[in-house]
Amino acid sequence: MTSVWGVQVRPSARLDALFATGAHLTGLLAGYGVLVMLLLMARVPAVEHAVGANRIASWHALGGRYVLSLCLSHAVLALCGYAAHTGTDLLSAARGLLGHPAIAAAAAGAGLLITVGVASARAVRRRVRHETWRAVHLLAYLGAALGFVHQMAGPDVAESMSTRWLWAMLHATVAVLLLWYRGVVPVRQMLRHSLRVLEVRPEGPGVVSVVMQGIGLDRLHAEPGQFLRWRFLQRRLWRTALPFSLSAPVRDDILRITVKAAGDHTLRIRRLRAGTRVLATGPFGALTAHRRTRRKVLLLAGGIGITPMRALFETLPGGAGDITLLYRANNAAQLLFRGELEAIAAARQAGLHYLLGPSGAAYDPLSPQALRALLPDLAEHDVFLCGPPGMADAATAALIRAGVPPEHMHDEYFTF
Repeated sequence: MTSVWGVQVRPSARLDALFATGAHLTGLLAGYGVLVMLLLMARVPAVEHAVGANRIASWHALGGRYVLSLCLSHAVLALCGYAAHTGTDLLSAARGLLGHPAIAAAAAGAGLLITVGVASARAVRRRVRHETWRAVHLLAYLGAALGFVHQMAGPDVAESMSTRWLWAMLHATVAVLLLWYRGVVPVRQMLRHSLRVLEVRPEGPGVVSVVMQGIGLDRLHAEPGQFLRWRFLQRRLWRTALPFSLSAPVRDDILRITVKAAGDHTLRIRRLRAGTRVLATGPFGALTAHRRTRRKVLLLAGGIGITPMRALFETLPGGAGDITLLYRANNAAQLLFRGELEAIAAARQAGLHYLLGPSGAAYDPLSPQALRALLPDLAEHDVFLCGPPGMADAATAALIRAGVPPEHMHDEYFTF
């Protein structure tokens, strides 16, 4: 985008030209940034497998801030440039600019993107239902479309036929990826695998497992440690797709996920009826055996983050003593799959330790000293980590202090 801007820029010391030059550059960068944000939202499996869901989420959050900053900078610079060019005040300049349909479309699109950005701010998102946040997030598509109308009419793109074609093709490619992976693929997988709810099984306080059965599920190529996005085609549930990890390996065309009630949608999952059809998109995530670089592996789980760890605990190759699972919970009543975990540990001669106690207690089971007491050769392990962000951050810091190199830590934060 800077190349497109550099080819077209006309150096000038006039104030209006300087403002216009800055407006053109920030506008091009904002348009390109929106395109990248849409690509990150497309859920392309190859991208998610290579990069990992955590990194994509952090890129999306950071990129969104930059895009909004560029949009606002573009608007302010364009307004100041127009006011300087016409010799009017900013209010009169704003009225004059909004009289152009393409600029009015851009202003509406920017307003929608700002709305999405405000709704995604951590302080706001904690106060709104997940379903509401997702509905607001859909406005990003309309905002991007209105921005595209403005870009195609603007001088930076419109003056060159080759630039117009390039810009249109980039947007068309991203649009096709969005439609394919977020629309066509889930429906195709539903028809191909005929996935239905078989049973909803209580696992612990506020936690249930959803067991599903389908046809040819081996063709999903879903690996232990990965997650899919699930849409249950039942009243009050079908509108939202949420990511849940497999809590057991795929076996005999049976899938299992385990869900903790954390909102209206997850509460309703407890009332799923047997036979309900399921749309499943994926698999996603890079917390798989492919990340392993060492013979010895530590699986460190916190809370509902045990779900992918339980599947990995059963399936990661290793001899006696090579695989160890540490499971952090406030008390024994919150432990999930206890019988399954102990049976796997006994069958595989693997290590299994429960780290119990309230957060902030005098004894910290995730301290470097406590971790090294359990595993004196901790620094020689690969570490797979999944849990709530606070627990995962504390565990990561403790592991680094205990001597585990960051490149041997592989994590998946359990957030939506």
